[in-house]
Amino acid sequence: DNNHNEYLIKARNIYKNGIKHCIHSVNLWICASRLEENYFHDITKARSILDRARLNNPKTDRLWLESIRIERRSYNHTMATALMAKALQDCPKSGLLWSEAIIMEPAPKRKTKCISALKNCNNDPHVMLVGAKIFWEDGKITKARSWFNRVVNLNPDLGDAWALFYKFELQNGSDNSQQEVLNRCIESDPKHGEHWCSISKSLENLNSSTEDILQQVALI
Repeated sequence: DNNHNEYLIKARNIYKNGIKHCIHSVNLWICASRLEENYFHDITKARSILDRARLNNPKTDRLWLESIRIERRSYNHTMATALMAKALQDCPKSGLLWSEAIIMEPAPKRKTKCISALKNCNNDPHVMLVGAKIFWEDGKITKARSWFNRVVNLNPDLGDAWALFYKFELQNGSDNSQQEVLNRCIESDPKHGEHWCSISKSLENLNSSTEDILQQVALI
């Protein structure tokens, strides 16, 4: 309807002006691109926004990641793979990019990619989290638990790690182990993580407790 379109055009202009004044705000560039992708359904424009964003903000892994994900969401896997190769040349120590690179591999090749990732960014929590997930999927429960523990000890502020660890314990652990992860998460009071922030910063969760957010993110 017309009102909806007017709001979208207003949003587009707000992002445009915001970027003019805050050219180094990664979040603004990503939001502007997602508006084009999700609401105007214009992938070409979404891509070009991110191309400009990377020119203005070189060596920014989150912008590379968003560009790669646009191609993945459009089922353009060849382009996604090519972009990933460029991204890892530009940001060779980025755990965010390496963890996505592992996920993009066919299942039999993921372990090898994970070893490469750990060599390039040793002890990165994003990479180790994917490693824990690989062990879990392979049914190596003790090893997976050990890796989940290492991740949350390395970076207790990473809410996504706590949520995946909690989900793992719900499926594989005892009441005690589930409660222990829940208690440790509440004590750590995490504030970061892609899924964690998408849930914790939504309007309906403004007054939600850490426990509520953990349980919602664990469902993703």
